[in-house]
Amino acid sequence: MELQVTGAGKKAAKVEVSDALFGAPYNESLVHQVVTAYRAAGRAGTHKQKTRSEVSGGGKKPWNQKGSGQARAGTSRSPLWRKGGKIFAAAPQDYSKKVNKKMYRGAMRAILSELVRAGRLVLVNDLAQDKIKTRELAAKLAALELNSALIVTEQMDDKLALSARNLPKFAVTPAAAVDPVNLVGFDKVVMTVGALRHLEKVLA
Repeated sequence: MELQVTGAGKKAAKVEVSDALFGAPYNESLVHQVVTAYRAAGRAGTHKQKTRSEVSGGGKKPWNQKGSGQARAGTSRSPLWRKGGKIFAAAPQDYSKKVNKKMYRGAMRAILSELVRAGRLVLVNDLAQDKIKTRELAAKLAALELNSALIVTEQMDDKLALSARNLPKFAVTPAAAVDPVNLVGFDKVVMTVGALRHLEKVLA
C-alpha cells in the first residue's frame, strides 16, 4: 500500500509501505491488553504502610483488663488508636503483566493500521530544526494543521525535542522508543519517513 507524505502547506510524493504494518486488522482486546500491561509496568509499586506489628511502641498494656471502666485494650498501637498501625496496610508489589513479543508487535501493528484508517497518521520527510526555536516549530506544526501530536523521528533529535518542550500538546520520541500508550494518547502521530522505515524493520 501507499501513504501520502505531507509537506508544510503542500502535498509531496507517496511512499510504499508494508501492508503487514499498516494494513493489519484492528484487534481491540489485544490493544487494550497491551496498553494496560504497558501502563501497569510503569507503576513503581513502592507504596508501604505499617501494620500494628510494625509501628514502634505499644509493648505495654495501656491499663488493667478489668476495673478501670474503659474498654479492653491490649496495645496502644491498635489500628483504632491514634498512631496505630493500618488494618489493611499497603505493601510493595509488582504490577507488571506478562506480554510476549508476538502480542506486543501485533498490538503495535493494529494501532498503526488504525491510525492510517482514521487519518491520524501524518507522514513527513523531515521536521529537523537548525536551532532550538519553539516559535519555528510551532509554525511548522500549524502549517500541518496540527493541534496535538506525537512526533516520531528516526533518531533522537535534541534540537527538535527542546523546541517542542514548551508546546504542551506535543511530544517528541525516537522510533526505537515509541510505545502503544503514546500512540493512542495523541490526536495525531507525525512520523518521518525514516522513522517509518525503522518501524517496518522492527515490527513488520
